[in-house]
Amino acid sequence: MDEFAITLGPRPMRQAAAEPPPDNPAKIADAARQFEALLLTQILRSERESGNGWLGSGGDSASDCATDFAEQQFSVLLARQGGLGLAHLIAAGLKSRR
Repeated sequence: MDEFAITLGPRPMRQAAAEPPPDNPAKIADAARQFEALLLTQILRSERESGNGWLGSGGDSASDCATDFAEQQFSVLLARQGGLGLAHLIAAGLKSRR
């Protein structure tokens, strides 16, 4: 049992960053679009799994996988085109905190 003993030593101290890196507006907008696409995917999946989904019910695991992929791609395209407008609001909120 002694051969599996774990010993914890002192952790090395990190140097504090002098100044955080500046936020890149393009990265903020991209992250906000990705978040909106993820949210849209979850909404579509939730509706489909409720039994009253937009594609009906029934199917095998292959069709479920294909449907998941289609929902993800649809959500990404929808978010790129403006989606629900959440990405714009999120990006504006993050930019104003700088």
